[in-house]
Amino acid sequence: MSANIAEGFGRYGKRDKINFYRYSFGSLKESQDWTQKAKIRSLIAEEEYNHIMSELEKMPKEINYLIKFTNEKLKK
Repeated sequence: MSANIAEGFGRYGKRDKINFYRYSFGSLKESQDWTQKAKIRSLIAEEEYNHIMSELEKMPKEINYLIKFTNEKLKK
């Protein structure tokens, strides 16, 4: 997620920036999937799993805010 967001910051056009922010949603889903697999495979404890998932659940709101801010503040 962070790499896509960072790449979006490095882009000059609004459309490019927002595309990379949207790609971060896909990375978010991948992170959730890998976290579930880690729990199933007993690589992380239940407490760790719950903490990671609760943090990941906050991300869609943050990413949407970033997209909205970019849409409103950049001209093109």
